[in-house]
Amino acid sequence: MNNVAAIPNPALKPLNVLVGRWNTTGLHPFVPGKKLHGSVIFDWIEGGAFLRMQAEIDHPQFPTGLAIFGSDNASGQIFMLYFDEREISRKYEFSIKGNQWKWWRDHPNFSQRFTVNIKDNGNKMVSKGEMCRDGKKWEDDLSLTYIRIK
Repeated sequence: MNNVAAIPNPALKPLNVLVGRWNTTGLHPFVPGKKLHGSVIFDWIEGGAFLRMQAEIDHPQFPTGLAIFGSDNASGQIFMLYFDEREISRKYEFSIKGNQWKWWRDHPNFSQRFTVNIKDNGNKMVSKGEMCRDGKKWEDDLSLTYIRIK
C-alpha cells in the first residue's frame, strides 16, 4: 500500500526537539528517598505524521508506557494518547512553547500535570509532575531529569 499520508505533520514540528534517546533519573513520592533510573525514546512514525514516546523506569512499581502524539487542525491542539503495561489508557492535552512543554489530564478521579523545561541547547530536560486524586488537592508526582544520549 502506498501511504501518501505518511508525511511530516506541520503541527508537530515543534516536537522535533524531543526526538532522540534519553536517560532519565528522578524521584516519586511513592518511593521516598529512592532515585529512579530509566530511559525514554521519542521518534517519528508514519513519515512524521505522529510522534511516538516509549518510556521505562527500572523499578517494579512503575509501568513501561507508550504514547502517540497527534494534532487536531480545527482546534489547533496537540494530544498525547498514553497506554502502559497495566492496560491503563489515557488522553492528555499537550502544549509546547519556547523551551517548555506541558501535558495534563483533568479527570475527577485522577488528574495529572507535567511541566518540562528544556535546557542545555536541547540536551537536558527537567520536569515536575503533579497529581490530584480528589479533584481538589494537588500533590507531587514523578519528577524526572532527561539527559540526551543520542
